[in-house]
Amino acid sequence: MRFVLDEDQRDFGSSLDRLLAAADTVAVARAWADDDTEPGLALWRRLAEQGVTTLATDATTVELCVAFEVLGRHAVPGPWVESAAYLPVLLGRELGKPATVAVSPHVPLALDADVATTVLVVDGADVREATPGERRTSVDPVRRLYTVTAGEPVGAPGSPAAAFDLAVLAASAQLLGLGEHLLGATVAYVKQRRQFGREIGSYQALKHRLADVRIALDFARPLVFGAALGEVPASASKVAAGDAAHLAARTALQLHGAVGYTRELDLSLWILKVRALQSTWGTAAHHRARILEAIC
Repeated sequence: MRFVLDEDQRDFGSSLDRLLAAADTVAVARAWADDDTEPGLALWRRLAEQGVTTLATDATTVELCVAFEVLGRHAVPGPWVESAAYLPVLLGRELGKPATVAVSPHVPLALDADVATTVLVVDGADVREATPGERRTSVDPVRRLYTVTAGEPVGAPGSPAAAFDLAVLAASAQLLGLGEHLLGATVAYVKQRRQFGREIGSYQALKHRLADVRIALDFARPLVFGAALGEVPASASKVAAGDAAHLAARTALQLHGAVGYTRELDLSLWILKVRALQSTWGTAAHHRARILEAIC
């Protein structure tokens, strides 16, 4: 499969990329992890003005994937999948402001519930208001997770299954963007890191490792956009993008050497986000089972 974005879609992605490149998203993410959410909320408002929060209701799933890939590439913090993909479909309207949800059993904790103007809990077809509770630890410190207590029922005209699939697709696009950043950062590093009098990127074994990542991402991309067009299941995009991003993260960690294991290195923001997103909105095992069920 080969999918090519049209000019408007490419321009939209480029405009978001320029906005985020100038926004120092590393500082925003680190502040978010330290519970200083104001820089992140200011960035949220700027992205909302660009229409990111309206994509699920006013655009196509292709534009949504374009946006989420850029969000992943820049490691933008916040409950974007919940606010701009899952809840607009479930509630049948754009939310604009940060919102979050816990969805049993795949998303048991609500992301960033302390800054959300809407907090819901969904169990099957049962949709209820929720009250944030205890803060829980995530492998990714930028993902601030909370338990929730269910309250009064909420009218939700949308399909929970359709909302879940769009959230899966958004997470897949985000993983694709994370993987692309990790590959680009690692290629840049091996070109400037010297050992035994030569750039380490000149060693054939390292070139092969990076080529494997490039191939994995290139195979995942058509599945993500194929799912956006309804040509393949959303689960296929999550498995492929998750595996490719994981390979990119593992390769980046190893090729950066000892420094790759430090949280002080900005690369850790992308590596840890990959690890967290691989299991949220359904694990790889869950999505492989869905694919098997669909083809049998």
